[in-house]
Amino acid sequence: MVIQKEKKSCGQVVEEWKEFVWNPRTHQFMGRTGTSWAFILLFYLVFYGFLTAMFTLTMWVMLQTVSDHTPKYQDRLATPGLMIRPKTENLDVIVNVSDTESWDQHVQKLNKFLEPYNDSIQAQKNDVCRPGRYYEQPDNGVLNYPKRACQFNRTQLGDCSGIGDPTHYGYSTGQPCVFIKMNRVINFYAGANQSMNVTCMGKRDEDAENLGSFVMFPANGNIDLMYFPYYGKKFHVNYTQPLVAVKFLNVTPNVEVNVECRINAANIATDDERDKFAGRVAFKLRINKT
Repeated sequence: MVIQKEKKSCGQVVEEWKEFVWNPRTHQFMGRTGTSWAFILLFYLVFYGFLTAMFTLTMWVMLQTVSDHTPKYQDRLATPGLMIRPKTENLDVIVNVSDTESWDQHVQKLNKFLEPYNDSIQAQKNDVCRPGRYYEQPDNGVLNYPKRACQFNRTQLGDCSGIGDPTHYGYSTGQPCVFIKMNRVINFYAGANQSMNVTCMGKRDEDAENLGSFVMFPANGNIDLMYFPYYGKKFHVNYTQPLVAVKFLNVTPNVEVNVECRINAANIATDDERDKFAGRVAFKLRINKT
């Protein structure tokens, strides 16, 4: 014989719920007395307080081993890479001489990029250094901060300086300037105390033919030792990287040319096939003319 459970009315359900939330006879709130709730809250307060203290202590100990100025690990940056400006997608520098919009974006990027190199700004913030030697600034037991930087004046870029240049870095005449810069590596003595320079060439024989002639600024693509070592963004607050500007004079029009530039330095390898940017950079150059 099946005994049917008596169905409770809505009022009974509400009364039972009220009694569960607060039982005036036993003075229980949601099934527990005040003492029971106090012990539970105390337990979780101590438990999470301990976890917070443990996490804070761990972070503090770890931060004691980390310098505010120098990365702890730099093994992935043993060899600096090269990059170009203007910065473009896929490293393609495409110029349509008759279409101002096609090259004006490059000009605007270069104007902004070269602004810190203005001679007046460099004279105000940086030092005139002795060429041919590293500009070392050791701490000698006392924090030497901020580090001074050597001047790299925009006028050193010659015809690619963009100063009073009606050709807009040569982009309006089909003789564009491309700037090569070496990525920064903290405490790296580029060149191993020997002179170094940047060279550019076509990647293949047909590229070399279509590339034509070009000039480099500073002369021969030289990079002086005085711009090294680099001490980091927080130490070297006014540091400006040395640049090499390449002005392409007679690139075969309407043809895509593959160009590769390399840094020639005693302690920078440029033949690592696993890293295409180690000491070198490859880009495509195309000058369209109608």
